[in-house]
Amino acid sequence: MLLFDVATASAEVGSTSSRLAKTARIATLLEAAEPEEISIVVSWLSGELPQRQIGVGYASLRTLPPAAATPSLTVGAVDTTFTEIKAVSGKGSQTRRADALSGLFGAATDVEQTFLRRLLSGDLRQGALIGVMADAVARASGVPPALVRRAAMLGGDLPAAAAAAITRGADALSDFQLRVGRPVGPMLAQTATGVADALDRLGGEAVFEAKLDGARVQIHRNRDDVSVYTRSLDDVTARLPEVVAATLALPVDSLIADGEAIALRPDGRPHKFQVTASRFGRSVDIGAARVAQPLSVFFFDVLHRDGVDLLDAPGEERAAALADFVPAEQRVDRLVTGDVAAAEDFLQRTLAAGHEGLMAMSLTAPYEAGRRGAGWLKIKPVHTLDLVVLAVEWGSGRRTGKLSNIHLGARDADTGGFVMLGKTFKGMTDAMLEWQTQRFLELADGPTDGYVVRVRPEQVVEIAFDGVQGSTRYPGRMALRFARVLRYRDDKRADEADTLETVRAFYEG
Repeated sequence: MLLFDVATASAEVGSTSSRLAKTARIATLLEAAEPEEISIVVSWLSGELPQRQIGVGYASLRTLPPAAATPSLTVGAVDTTFTEIKAVSGKGSQTRRADALSGLFGAATDVEQTFLRRLLSGDLRQGALIGVMADAVARASGVPPALVRRAAMLGGDLPAAAAAAITRGADALSDFQLRVGRPVGPMLAQTATGVADALDRLGGEAVFEAKLDGARVQIHRNRDDVSVYTRSLDDVTARLPEVVAATLALPVDSLIADGEAIALRPDGRPHKFQVTASRFGRSVDIGAARVAQPLSVFFFDVLHRDGVDLLDAPGEERAAALADFVPAEQRVDRLVTGDVAAAEDFLQRTLAAGHEGLMAMSLTAPYEAGRRGAGWLKIKPVHTLDLVVLAVEWGSGRRTGKLSNIHLGARDADTGGFVMLGKTFKGMTDAMLEWQTQRFLELADGPTDGYVVRVRPEQVVEIAFDGVQGSTRYPGRMALRFARVLRYRDDKRADEADTLETVRAFYEG
């Protein structure tokens, strides 16, 4: 199969809002793929690489060679090139990686270049989300969607489940069972506006647990062997010896559990998220880091214990099983209540202790591995800043022809300039996209036919965000977490925007 076929399908999927149309288009593509190509295509259309990270980021894609006139790249050849780029290391690796990337893009047509650039920059938003992809696999294979989703959840690998279903049918999915040592797609949470909303949506009574600002981990144990995986299912066992030791101290032989690894201060309050995140780097000296900043682990759910699968058990039963073998000091603080005032008091005490907010969990819901289930709701305070738009990126898919992703800057009170803190495309309505396209073309400060359009720093935008983290990617050495647009502030001038010091206060707080 040609890359052109995948890129064209991606563009068509992104241009429609119809779930049925997306499903049908992807299914048609998968039916035409060779067996060895299926998992690659599913990964790509899900916005991921089979190789995970290959050392290519946004900066590497700013300058591209002219597009080829005719398509020649195959799916297999491109995947091989990605593998080769990832393997590049040692002296001169940056140059060799750039040469390989240039050769790949030089052989790609315009539509293929657009697809590759967005895939490699993590900006592929053609709407082929996990649910849509699972439905497309079901349609292409003739296997019931529920079986496809279940296999993908338990195997933690939708591309592999897709390849099995399409090439070998429903019987092949029986191999995808909960298995100690094989990571499972984690259950994710929806968002509630507050404790009252959470109680209403969860039937009037719920479990409220402290939402720690650490790193989520999935822990597997088979006797003396322990494996630790991140939320994205990367193996980080060697980097987290404290988590391994804490797991080995538990009175179990086999285990799959959800937990949170977090760096705590001597007074028990959490360090900034970056302190925890620094322990996950590949180049970290684990021995020195463990002494300088040890990690604590808190368990909050259990999927398997000593030969018994628990993911289909109700939340209350899983909580009781967890409490049976995990000491209270290694479990997340929790409150079971149907009283709004009690839950609100628990939220305020949790925030005062330095944590992110609360998780509200159903007493009866099963563990929906790999899904953003309605049985888990997150409750976090929302912060806002008035920032200035510094540049805008042209959109793709449904946003083709519209200026979409905005670059955000805070005011530097010392120089009068603006310092970039990140970018976002979230929270934009169709009407907002129409308005901002016209507005930013009027503010354009240079060419408008490139991928990024620089604009005069005049437009103020109100941004909601969950927190501020350290970042080497942006000049201000900080970046907003989960930034999204609330509204444009035509009532404010750029010199009235929030300052870098204001942002730094959020970071230091």
